[in-house]
Amino acid sequence: MTSLTMTATNPVMLDEPTIRISEIFGPTIQGEGALIGKPTVFVRTGGCDYRCSWCDTLHAVDSAHRHEWLPMTPQAIMMQIEVLTGGKPLTVSLSGGNPAIQPLASLIELGRKRGFDFALETQGSLAKDWFAELSVLTLSPKPPSSGMTTDWQRLAECVDAAGRKTRTVMKVVIFDDEDYAYARDLAGRHPNLPLYLQPGNHTPPPSRDENASIDLDGIMSRMRWLIDKVASDRWFEATVLPQLHTLIWGNLRGV
Repeated sequence: MTSLTMTATNPVMLDEPTIRISEIFGPTIQGEGALIGKPTVFVRTGGCDYRCSWCDTLHAVDSAHRHEWLPMTPQAIMMQIEVLTGGKPLTVSLSGGNPAIQPLASLIELGRKRGFDFALETQGSLAKDWFAELSVLTLSPKPPSSGMTTDWQRLAECVDAAGRKTRTVMKVVIFDDEDYAYARDLAGRHPNLPLYLQPGNHTPPPSRDENASIDLDGIMSRMRWLIDKVASDRWFEATVLPQLHTLIWGNLRGV
């Protein structure tokens, strides 16, 4: 997979809104959720309002990495995306951290004019009116194992902000029975939205070690447990998927 090295020489116009970027890479495939397997370029922003106990993207979350996040204009970001894709439009996945923190409206508008689709994943803590310009919005509220507490009202505001034009789905990472019960509660609150469940990675990489070992056997054991749990409960509305990129590349970054 291809990843562009970003430097301070990237063009930044002071009169344009800038976006804090942790990394831009691809084309690769989307590894999870509603767009799993779809060719994608990832734009990962820096900064997050959460500190999940099992976060696997600390390089885009921890403020200790702030000096590595580059302020880039929408135009500069699109230039890098088009270099990676050879100018051929595909899906751009906006991730983080929490990308909803960043002023992404201009980037989405610019990219859509050039034929690109935009998908975004966020925990649902901040609603933005530009959610309505996305092709897919994945809301991934964090279950109890994360150590975070869900604000259900803010999550509902995110659903409302996306409106009817955007395809909105839910996704929950599952580690244990408490997380599973949380997902059932979430499904009851938003019964009309598709819900994707995935086993959690209990061996996430340290922020500075992209080659950290990963317990794939443990992850697959949790996957089997989750499938059996959903089947025995006759919860046929849920979709259970792995983190495909984790099975293929482990904890490697930029894929």
